[in-house]
Amino acid sequence: MSERNWRRPRQADIAKEAGVSQATVSYVISGRTDGPEIPEGTRARVLAAARRLGYVVNPVARNLAGGSTRLIGVYTFESVFPLDHHDFYHPFLVGIEAAAEAHGYDLVLFTSATGADGRRSIYRDNVNRLALTDGCVLIGKNADRDELARLRDDGFPFTYVGRREVPGDPIGYSAADYASATAEVVDHLADLGHRRVAYLGSTTPGEYTADRDTGFWEAARRHDLDTGGLLRPVGPEGLTPADVADLYERGATAFVVHDAAEALRVVDILGTLGLRVPYDCSVAALNDPPDGTAGAAELTCFHIPRREMGVEAVNLLMERLRQGPGAQPATTTLKCTFVAGRTSGPAPESRRKGIGSR
Repeated sequence: MSERNWRRPRQADIAKEAGVSQATVSYVISGRTDGPEIPEGTRARVLAAARRLGYVVNPVARNLAGGSTRLIGVYTFESVFPLDHHDFYHPFLVGIEAAAEAHGYDLVLFTSATGADGRRSIYRDNVNRLALTDGCVLIGKNADRDELARLRDDGFPFTYVGRREVPGDPIGYSAADYASATAEVVDHLADLGHRRVAYLGSTTPGEYTADRDTGFWEAARRHDLDTGGLLRPVGPEGLTPADVADLYERGATAFVVHDAAEALRVVDILGTLGLRVPYDCSVAALNDPPDGTAGAAELTCFHIPRREMGVEAVNLLMERLRQGPGAQPATTTLKCTFVAGRTSGPAPESRRKGIGSR
């Protein structure tokens, strides 16, 4: 699938599409009433053509040489824009803002993209709302793959924070190496003597889940870990104390948990069961909790370079804009940082020998 060169639809394009003069288009689009009377049928035809072409009125671009707005958009597929500093996505936004300023660009936050149906959409009424900007950085777990493919096929410059795959040609993104980071966590536990390791992965589909799964199983095979009966995918409802107790009774000496908040919950549950972390059992997370989270400094986990990912997403977008129409999207993958924390320790000697396992 070839990518078209991105160019904002012009009034001349609308005129050709609607079969009218460009002057007529100008009068209709501007909403002027001081010119000739435009028949309602003609007006409707012009507006329909504008919607089909995805035309967006851009008063800033009209006054700038080359049509550059010096604006970068930020769009999220999450239900709430990540402005709270405790939000998982907020550090990405901090990095995006810093990089945009360094490149001399201002940001446009698309915070009202939810339609009447409650679904967030880039193409409201078939119009690319992001076209107000020179390009856009996108974030969020629940990406609309069809809209990403459409942006790509339209040739609109954008990058994604996080690895995202869509059918056909690739898109640009700035990602974290979750596979290697997860493997490093498992390596750490194996070095501490753990062989019965419970894996509490995520039921949420996505590249971020697949990458963690890949890293876990690569390391588990390398260390010949015994995970029989210890796989417990975690859904939105979370784990119950019965789940944790069952895994421990099955011989788990360590828990690898897909999310920091859920990992801290496992630590609390183990405490209510009379088990001491890390002396009786170890717990590790496959991300890091937001700053200020209770217990965050203690948790064995890895640090996601969120701010740096935001910076790199903007840098990739700037390079694409510099190269101009036809430039191919680029990707970068950043290393996560292992945090030893205090929730992991040597596997108890008695349980290393299989006592207490089914």
